[in-house]
Amino acid sequence: MSTVSFTEASVLGGLEAHAPGRDWSGPAPKRIVTGYGFWIFILSDIIMFSAFFASYVVLLGHTAGGPSGRDLFDLRSVAMETAFLLASSFTCGLASIAADARNTTWFHIAMAVTFVFGLGFLSLEAREFTSLVARGAGPTRSAFLSAFFTLVGCHGLHVSAGSLWLLTMMAQVFAKGFRADILRRILCFTLFWHALDIIWIAVFTIVYLLGSAV
Repeated sequence: MSTVSFTEASVLGGLEAHAPGRDWSGPAPKRIVTGYGFWIFILSDIIMFSAFFASYVVLLGHTAGGPSGRDLFDLRSVAMETAFLLASSFTCGLASIAADARNTTWFHIAMAVTFVFGLGFLSLEAREFTSLVARGAGPTRSAFLSAFFTLVGCHGLHVSAGSLWLLTMMAQVFAKGFRADILRRILCFTLFWHALDIIWIAVFTIVYLLGSAV
């Protein structure tokens, strides 16, 4: 009867382990781990915005005898803001596709257009805030306006931070190309920007449409 040595058994075991068709699980790629971790951050951000939305709904009628949303909100301007942000989400998606295709030219074009749309959104929002304060409807006028400025202003700060992040990504791709770590950062930026669009749809519906009806 023949015997197999320990060394031979180890070799045979290794060959069997690496045989085609065997199901082996290893560590997940860094891109998946990074995307999963960033989704956790986005969910925590959504929880924060949920608290702001709840506060706004509770304080919607607490105007302290001052103007309400029906008196203050210009839905045409808000519709333009929404169009800018939704269009920026589309061009951000194009930038992501260009990055996957390693197309530097189209990546920079799409990101530049995304930045312009984001800047247009922020300009309209800044004009709205300035107009409200000039009309005596600042954040200290009533609980309703405090909740409004907190919620919408926080979203605006996120868009501002995202715009700066966008410029940083453009600079990194220009200087270093589509390295693996830069592609992971582009993935995180894309998730962040699309999340802001989703939150803005809730802002448009709950803050402006509901606020204009009360």
